[in-house]
Amino acid sequence: MSALFSLQGKTALVTGASRGLGQAIAMAVAEAGAKVLCASSAAGGCDATVQKIQQAGHQAQALSADLSDESAVRELAAAAQDQGAVDILVNCGGTIFRAPADQFPMDEWRKVIAVNLDSAFLLCQLLGRDMIARKSGKIINIASMLSYSGGITVPAYTASKHAIAGVTKALANEWACHNIQVNAIAPGYFRTDNTAALQADEARNAAILDRIPAARWGEPEDLTGAAVFLASAASQYVNGHVLAVDGGWLAR
Repeated sequence: MSALFSLQGKTALVTGASRGLGQAIAMAVAEAGAKVLCASSAAGGCDATVQKIQQAGHQAQALSADLSDESAVRELAAAAQDQGAVDILVNCGGTIFRAPADQFPMDEWRKVIAVNLDSAFLLCQLLGRDMIARKSGKIINIASMLSYSGGITVPAYTASKHAIAGVTKALANEWACHNIQVNAIAPGYFRTDNTAALQADEARNAAILDRIPAARWGEPEDLTGAAVFLASAASQYVNGHVLAVDGGWLAR
């Protein structure tokens, strides 16, 4: 059974791997046997992640790209493929901006959509072409609880995460016949930089915890099992699925 979850001999590109959920996923797929290309928005941003992976005896390399810049995203895809075939793509890089909808700056709207949606689709497209040619590949997009609901003061983030869920299903419809599994993970409320404002808001923090049956915020390590599952042969017949890892939030 353990062979089903092995990523030995595979190469994975993980964006947003400098910290938080992306770092945890990068370390988990490395532990499962994959060589991991860890991407961050700035040069040197993934050095700590790469060091942790290598100290554990696994393979990792740092890459960087500004995900709001289409040219940089194209260069990232090319740099990843220069290392050989990319078997697993994890689109975890993202950003958020908070402001009331009636005051939301359009430049921030465009940045959030570019980072969270456009870059993910472009990486899927660029790396997906080679996966189609090889008739093999795993793509994991990071969705959100805001793929299901509207949130408060985060209209661009919500729009991007609804779209990520839709793009995941659309690509699965086209690429499942090529033995490519395209799925998404929708994290619940996790302790990350993106949720720092919510954690610091006493009333919102209490309301969030009150709804989570597990009665706690998620930790990055809580996401790793789902990521390895969707990256491995264990999920060979799972396509177009958005897997909620939320402590029961959606069930409440």
